[in-house]
Amino acid sequence: MPHFTVVPVKDQAQSNYDSLEGINWVDYRDTGQDCPDHQDSVSSDGHGNHKEDSPFLNNADAASKKNDFYDRNLALFEEELDIRPKVSSLLSRLVSYTNITQGAKEHEEAESAEASRRKTPKSPNMGTLMGVYLPCLQNIFGVILFLRLTWIVGMAGIMQSLLIVLMCCSCTMLTAISMSAIATNGVVPAGGAYFMISRSLGPEFGGAVGLCFYLGTTFASAMYILGAIEIFLKYLVPQAAIFHATDTLGSDSAMLNNMRVYGSICLSLMAVVVFVGVKYVNKLASLFLACVIISIVSIYAGAFKSMTHPPEFPICMLGNRTLVRDRFDVCAKTVIKGNITVPSQLWERFCLPGNMSGTQCDDYFIQNNVTEIQGIPGLGSGIIRENMWGDYQQKGEILEKAGLQSVDAHGAMENFGMYVSADIATSFTLLVGIFFPSATGIMAGSNRSGDLRDAQKSIPVGTILAITTTSLVYFSSVVLFGSCIEGVVLRDKFGDAVRKNLVVGTLSWPSPWVIVIGSFFSTVGAGLQSLTGAPRLLQAIAKDNIIPFLRVFGHGKTNGEPTWALLLTGLIAELGILIASLDMVAPILSMFFLMCYLFVNLACAVQTLLRTPNWRPRFKYYHWALSFLGMSMCLALMFISSWYYAIVAMVIAGMIYKYIEYQGAEKEWGDGIRGLSLSAARYALLRLEVGPPHTKNWRPQLLVLLKLDEDLHVKYPRLLTFASQLKAGKGLTIVGSVVQGNFLESYGEMQAAEQTIKNMMEIERVKGFCQIVVASKVREGIVHLIQSCGLGGMKHNTVMMGWPYGWRQSEDPRAWKTFINTVRCTTAGHLALMVPKNVSFYPSNHERFTDGNIDVWWIVHDGGMLMLLPFLLKLHKVWRKCKMRIFTVAQMDDNSIQMKKDLATFLYQLRIEAEVEVVEMAQLVKDRHSLVRMGSLYSDEEEEVVEAPPEKVQMTWTREKCEAERRNRNNAPENFRELMSLKPDQSNVRRMHTAVKLNEVIVNRSHDARLVLLNMPGPPRNTDGDENYMEFLEVLTEGLERVLLVRGGGREVITIYS
Repeated sequence: MPHFTVVPVKDQAQSNYDSLEGINWVDYRDTGQDCPDHQDSVSSDGHGNHKEDSPFLNNADAASKKNDFYDRNLALFEEELDIRPKVSSLLSRLVSYTNITQGAKEHEEAESAEASRRKTPKSPNMGTLMGVYLPCLQNIFGVILFLRLTWIVGMAGIMQSLLIVLMCCSCTMLTAISMSAIATNGVVPAGGAYFMISRSLGPEFGGAVGLCFYLGTTFASAMYILGAIEIFLKYLVPQAAIFHATDTLGSDSAMLNNMRVYGSICLSLMAVVVFVGVKYVNKLASLFLACVIISIVSIYAGAFKSMTHPPEFPICMLGNRTLVRDRFDVCAKTVIKGNITVPSQLWERFCLPGNMSGTQCDDYFIQNNVTEIQGIPGLGSGIIRENMWGDYQQKGEILEKAGLQSVDAHGAMENFGMYVSADIATSFTLLVGIFFPSATGIMAGSNRSGDLRDAQKSIPVGTILAITTTSLVYFSSVVLFGSCIEGVVLRDKFGDAVRKNLVVGTLSWPSPWVIVIGSFFSTVGAGLQSLTGAPRLLQAIAKDNIIPFLRVFGHGKTNGEPTWALLLTGLIAELGILIASLDMVAPILSMFFLMCYLFVNLACAVQTLLRTPNWRPRFKYYHWALSFLGMSMCLALMFISSWYYAIVAMVIAGMIYKYIEYQGAEKEWGDGIRGLSLSAARYALLRLEVGPPHTKNWRPQLLVLLKLDEDLHVKYPRLLTFASQLKAGKGLTIVGSVVQGNFLESYGEMQAAEQTIKNMMEIERVKGFCQIVVASKVREGIVHLIQSCGLGGMKHNTVMMGWPYGWRQSEDPRAWKTFINTVRCTTAGHLALMVPKNVSFYPSNHERFTDGNIDVWWIVHDGGMLMLLPFLLKLHKVWRKCKMRIFTVAQMDDNSIQMKKDLATFLYQLRIEAEVEVVEMAQLVKDRHSLVRMGSLYSDEEEEVVEAPPEKVQMTWTREKCEAERRNRNNAPENFRELMSLKPDQSNVRRMHTAVKLNEVIVNRSHDARLVLLNMPGPPRNTDGDENYMEFLEVLTEGLERVLLVRGGGREVITIYS
């Protein structure tokens, strides 16, 4: 092992470091220090370009920066310390970070500007119990438990009710497990579900689900208000009703109108309270929670007391039908007054006034007896057996008790109001949708993560404990209700059979008023909290700036209160209140919450399966299978409860997603969907590596070579326009350009050029990638692009480049030499080539050709590119109305009529509609010796000597002349035979003659064509003929407005087979 001795050297230059003058110390480490969005891990540079913030959470002062630079022990790294800090500085900044809430506390403190200046931010100190468990309990228990659970048990029976509770609570428990994993994967600022989903699944999903969660919370406030008004009008102050029913059938509509009026008033008052200050809501939260707990305890107390002393709530039955108890005094047909039997109030309701013996009465009333049964038989009565199974009813169906005797007789319609009847048609799926909101509220803990002492420990424990507690309460409540209360009372939604008492109140101890008052305050409190939380959620989404039209809702009062967001929330909640029915509103918010929970599960599953390096949750008891099960349950519950609401919710989320995708601001949050895209792309690329694509799958994968001017502007943007028309968004498009210079010096210029091209691609709607190469010579840069662009199977197979205009006038021959070199490179690489000439005359994406032709001049077969390109162009709206014509050339000894038939058959088998014309050779060539064969112009190499009159070519070669020529010319032919066959004068004459004659015919036939596609001749092998080659191309295309020169890549690209 080598031995080293380290000799300490005194640092004499140390004093010089501190005396340096004129140096601007630039700290590149944190450019996002003024960004108010602390929870975002992405900052903006002011130009809409988002980049990752530094890992440091606080900025250092200038002195520490200098110390970072010149630490004598880190001299080896001193040049990098401006971008790579010392570990000690990093740790000190991380330790000094405090996770201060961005929720209600700041808004309270900000109400007094001076006070907020004096106050130092308190470190979060809430534990699991106060910070997560109790808020979750308060949010989960709500209006459904008090107003609808007894009715659900009555309609569905104990067994199906337990199934409903199990489904809903399992769904929320699985979601809580996924949420705990996400919430413990790093610091979660106060953003709740929106923050977690958007940072895990990206801005598109985050925005869509965030708005769904917002709408769910807003409709929840409407539901709570409707619940509070129902309690107020039905049980607390029935006299307060403004609208009254004129007949028995109009009672429902009168009640709905009362709900709308009082609901709107209540919403306005709540909005004012929230607007004045959220601190009042927070101070009342403990009171509302106490109301919930006292109410639940009173239910349990009453249930167990009913075992020995059941409460007295008799129900009056006519036959087996339940009667509305507050319409009469005594449950009997007759009463004895002073030894005289007289008709009771009940008799008078069913019979016309008059003598008892001769009055005309309702048939059902006459033939059936009036009996009285106990409404609350008690826990030990065995009523549980009758309530075990469901009894779903249709709207208007009278509640009947199965065990009582009854004579079936036709009753009068005017007496229908005397019976307790179902107000809506019920089914298992409907009850699932109505019950699910009572399982929501599990996000309350994660929403307060900023207030927690240890959020990563408290959120999982508190949330899962709260769900376990509430699930046990729901399960036990279902069993207790079914065991203690008579079935017809359970099915009586509004307590008409028990003198308009709240049904769950009849069971409670010591008095029904405990439940009525407690449930009223708890629903009001829940409504206030929803109305407080929803605007803040909307404000968080608006401040993220991913949905442009929501930007205005990011603003508020000077202390940060979301005024505009509160106004919008109030308007949306008013829509829910105008629906006026708790049973109609509950399924709506079920959809939005289920959508939110679905994506929480998806986020956890995606992150787990991708195994992203940053996915390291402290909560270990999660698995991707549980997340998928939770996701599946959410989806199933959506369609079970209401398939049409589910579709509407999905359409809304889908529209928001697409809107953000097209219009939203670019955000890079390191989300899971991006990781998923990378994994899918890698998998697909590896699959593509297996072999070249089949002819059926071949499509032009373009490499568009753009030229930039001195100011880095795109010289011919119509090249991009044409590329977008050809691709129509499908396949691969790489836009490449070359910046001349040295990479180390021209890096900034390269970035500017890349941004310019990306902007132009966006304007021209070209979906693809941009590749800029810095090279000392443009020719070399283009060769690098042609060789190295693409990845694996996703490589370009076609090159598109512009024509070198003005090459004749240019003193510098490099322009056209680069062009010809590129043509040679594409040929060598077996790539197809397209050169649009006069590209500035090509149509923009906004133009439409209503008629005209696309003419194809098929001179030589090069794999079918000439057939495929017009077909692809005609898929675009610009070229859709154009017709396709194909011209081909017959040789002297060809049968032109047969050729036309064969070509028509070939096109028919290709499923391409086009007119076919054959141009005979005689039209082109007058003298057989001037053009030996038509393909001479299209030959890639100099042709061998042809028989010609000897007098036309008088040139003799000797070996000495050959040696001299070989010495003088760099690109001389390889062997003597080729040298002998080189007759430039004759070859050029023949090629020019072909070009002129062919151009005459093309101009004659296609002068009015919208586009002419033409085989592009290959350049000569001998580079001395390059200038002549350019002349041939100019002559060939002269007089044509739009020409696309096409050169195949040496493989078939079109097939007649399916």
